[in-house]
Amino acid sequence: MLTCNYQYKLKPTKRQIVEIEKYFTACRKVWNYALAQRKDWSKSRKSDLNKCSLDKEYIIPADTPYPSYKLQTASLTEARKVCTDLKDVNAQVLQQVLRQLDRAFAQMKSLNKGFPRFKNKYRMRSFVFPQFKTNPIANNYIKLPSIGLVKMKLSRPIPEGFVLKQARVIRKASGYFINLCFQADVNIPNPFPHGNPLGIDIGLDYFVATSNNELIKRPRFFNKLHRQLRLLQRRLKNKPIGSNNRHRLNRKIARLHQAVSETRKDFHYKLAHRLCDGNGMVFVEDIDFRAWGRNMLCKHNLDASFGQFFEILSHVCWKRDVYFAKVDKNYTSQICPNCGVHTGKKNKSERVHTCPECGFSCNRDFAASLVIRNRGLNKVASAEDTSAVYDDRAVGHTVLENACGDGLTGFDSKIKLVKNL
Repeated sequence: MLTCNYQYKLKPTKRQIVEIEKYFTACRKVWNYALAQRKDWSKSRKSDLNKCSLDKEYIIPADTPYPSYKLQTASLTEARKVCTDLKDVNAQVLQQVLRQLDRAFAQMKSLNKGFPRFKNKYRMRSFVFPQFKTNPIANNYIKLPSIGLVKMKLSRPIPEGFVLKQARVIRKASGYFINLCFQADVNIPNPFPHGNPLGIDIGLDYFVATSNNELIKRPRFFNKLHRQLRLLQRRLKNKPIGSNNRHRLNRKIARLHQAVSETRKDFHYKLAHRLCDGNGMVFVEDIDFRAWGRNMLCKHNLDASFGQFFEILSHVCWKRDVYFAKVDKNYTSQICPNCGVHTGKKNKSERVHTCPECGFSCNRDFAASLVIRNRGLNKVASAEDTSAVYDDRAVGHTVLENACGDGLTGFDSKIKLVKNL
């Protein structure tokens, strides 16, 4: 099953904007009520271990079951008969809110995430239509239940042969958007190792250093608008909470943050496609970027958003039939890519790699990318049988012959090399 998500900008009328905001309000009420119900049930079962509670008691009967998704969905059906605000909203949309809350509690226990939060009118930013009986898209319009035909900007064509499964309406600082989830009953195999290998080293001096000796400077997305953001944040401090001026100023700040985010994502996608050109394999380091977001250079690391770049790169590689793999990150800047000797730890100021054994000298980031490429080739070679022959569809040579043509280490010389006829 192949799933694709396309995002389009909506152009609703004033009446449709009122209807969309009704959906957001109803979803927020259901979320807050269901969260308060679960929270009160949990609090009523808690008490201090060393004394009886004087300020807490079982306000909820002891035999009351835990408000699970199934019970809260049944309660929602009864509530829609009484509350007119909920009655005018599609029932499946409200059920998806309860499902999302149940998933948040499950992730809190399994993935050790934080406790779900109550949402004000600014925090509820999306809702989902989980299914459609017929195709709701006609030309540049999409038909949403109780909202009507909403015009959207078709920035990319609707894929043929796919079925629309669900639609998520999103409210951003620049307007309303819709995420359409399409599915097709096809099986696409993952890319296998072939073609020219490419090792990628990331850093703050150079955003990307490749094994093709290409050094790409790091764009400073946030710093360009940092002065303007600081000025607006300073003004925001003096605005009364809940006032219209504070709301307008918050929207300006949100638009600036959205501009930074979209500029960064656009750069990541363009760079990912550029790195896939002419290459059949891409190797990167297996790094835990959560630790990078807590060190002394956290602001620069978060501005570069290396984790998002790796996710986009892996998706683009899969889409363009390029093999993507992660390798061990340890000592990539301390090993000589020419002879494999451990040269010791380098200071941050040392930007040139010089091997005391073989005399090989090059840029430090370029040397690390060569080590990453060699480790990726070793990983590929160990995963396959030693007598396997790799087909290079890109340039007409075997993978290992192209990869090791520069005489660098990190490959198994016993693997049989056969040209593609």
